[in-house]
Amino acid sequence: MSRSNGLIGIWAETKRQQQRQRELEHRRQVQEQREWERQQRAREREAARLDREQRAAYRRRQEAEARQRTEELEARVAELTGLLAAGCREPAFSTRALARPEEVEPFQPGHLGQPVPMPDPNLYRSFRGRQQYERDWAAAQSAEAQRQQQLAAYRAQYDQWAAGQREEIRRHNAGIGALVAALRERDPDAVVDYFSGALYSSTAWPEDLPRQVSAAYDPAARQLFLTWELPGYDVVPEAKAVRYMPTADEHRETARPAAQRRAVYRDVLAQCVLLVVRDLFAADEFGALDSVAVNGFVDDHDPVTGRRARLVLASVAVTRAAFDGLHLEQVSAVDCLVEGLGGQLSARPEQRAAVRPVRTPDEVGRGVVSHGGGDDPDLYEMDPVEFEALVAQLFRARGMRAVMTSRSNDGGVDVEALDPDPISGGRIIVQVKRYRKTVPPTAVRDLYGTVQGAGANKGVLVTTSGFGPGSYAFAEGKPLTLVSGEELVELLGQHGLRGRLGGGDGTGGTARTGGTGTGAGTARTAATTATAAAPQPAEDRGGYSVLGMAWSGSVAVDVCALVCEGTRVLGDEHFVFFNNPRTPDGTVRAVPASGADRAALEVAFDALPTTADRLVLVAAVDPELDPHADLSGFTDARIRLADASGTELGQLEVSEGRPGETALVLGSFRRRANGDWDFVLGGQGYPGGLEELVRAYGVDVE
Repeated sequence: MSRSNGLIGIWAETKRQQQRQRELEHRRQVQEQREWERQQRAREREAARLDREQRAAYRRRQEAEARQRTEELEARVAELTGLLAAGCREPAFSTRALARPEEVEPFQPGHLGQPVPMPDPNLYRSFRGRQQYERDWAAAQSAEAQRQQQLAAYRAQYDQWAAGQREEIRRHNAGIGALVAALRERDPDAVVDYFSGALYSSTAWPEDLPRQVSAAYDPAARQLFLTWELPGYDVVPEAKAVRYMPTADEHRETARPAAQRRAVYRDVLAQCVLLVVRDLFAADEFGALDSVAVNGFVDDHDPVTGRRARLVLASVAVTRAAFDGLHLEQVSAVDCLVEGLGGQLSARPEQRAAVRPVRTPDEVGRGVVSHGGGDDPDLYEMDPVEFEALVAQLFRARGMRAVMTSRSNDGGVDVEALDPDPISGGRIIVQVKRYRKTVPPTAVRDLYGTVQGAGANKGVLVTTSGFGPGSYAFAEGKPLTLVSGEELVELLGQHGLRGRLGGGDGTGGTARTGGTGTGAGTARTAATTATAAAPQPAEDRGGYSVLGMAWSGSVAVDVCALVCEGTRVLGDEHFVFFNNPRTPDGTVRAVPASGADRAALEVAFDALPTTADRLVLVAAVDPELDPHADLSGFTDARIRLADASGTELGQLEVSEGRPGETALVLGSFRRRANGDWDFVLGGQGYPGGLEELVRAYGVDVE
């Protein structure tokens, strides 16, 4: 019995232990579940908080955008309603402002104006030092003679440039003098040209307002008659304000009251006519105007006929006496035009209700001169084939033979031109890009490849937009001419052809090129500034290319450059290395590396000495840092070509090192007969290090 009771007690105790373990496990699971649920609720609360913050931040951004758009609308209306007052504050147009002083930029020799310092004999006291002094003195004398030669050549170049600038200024001022004489004589053509130009070039008008003018002059009555294009109804914003609606997550515009919009538009039309009158009388230096007749029109569909027509919405004839009695900054434009000057203004201009015009230029019986407006075709909207035909016509107008290529198989060529000049002429490949955004450098590289593949003498890229610094840097030193949209419009005008860029006047500067020769426009390199700027020494110009070198491996390597004629360096001073960081003329110089580069050089290829036809790049083990190393650890080497601003133009793979060699020719840039520079891969190694390599190129190493 006792034995049985003992076994039962043990069994019972075991069961109780098991029960306690199960209960403990259950409580642990319950606690874990509760902890997980607590953490889940915390995460949900945090997510909800973040969501609320994100929604609040998003709402604030949308509300800020709505406020900005509202402010822009208010600023636009304020600009329109203050047009006349702002215009009256602008300076008057005058012939005095057109004259140019007969001054040119003074001669600035830059580093060429600094004589080469001569060695001090007191620093060479030993016999060997005396020999070194003689060598240093001879080298300094040679460098000084070269400096004086370069200075004389640069001065001659400057004198030639300055004489040309002065002659151009004299011709310009002579033309202004002839214009003044004609204005004093009240020559109708001169009067029309002058006052039309005064309106067309006025700074008083916002850029987006039209500027189309036609004019004629009656010298007997001293009266100028003109028509002036007025802005359309959409010049006044239809919206008054913008609100963000969070429930719909959208911006909703509040419409400007129709009566307010009509009133603002009528006021703008009246201001435009009054500002035209003000600009004309203010520009009259010679008493040519006793009165002015202005008809303001819009080019729109006539509500009577449905045909497009010039609809006169405002007109006025003003005498000088009446104008001189006005203080335009203080007037109500509508009242001044209608009541004060007896002019006419459409009661419902938004509905294109026309008024009876005063006498128009066509009724004067003399030649009418027009500026601006839509008479010239918009190059942006022109048919692509017509645009290419216009470019071909421009080349023909410049005395070349030009044809359009077949569009189905043109190989990237839109126009082919042949310049008959026996010296600078030849076959020209022309590509036409009707872009609105900046032409990418890849298009310039593609053109260069096409020129090389076709064996042409030159390539011209014509666009309606413009080019970035990367494009001009790539074109530098190559037979490429880049013609921007503004330059194209100017060239068209010079040769009696028509074209404009959208609503602007499209006038521009001259074309830029990376090479020499005759192209589609007046050429200038990327290293120059404008045609009116004086030439500068190479070191003072921005025409440097950056050669950034990178490689793999831990070997310590020095990168050097040799300016050579053939396989001989021009002189010891044209060996650029760690003890001579630049050539005497500064056309090649070592600079700190940036980014992933481990060494860098700046080179002004166009300014290198005329006798130089090679720039040899070499790499050598640094014997002080790695006395026992060779170039087997010099791998994955490349040259990164960039412009002066650091914009990468491309990469060149170069030779890698080999065991047993401690110096290596990476490659060389070689000048072709036409002035271009090509890169030729190197590979020649030297076990004797940099000293052996430079001896092979004629450098005197002691």
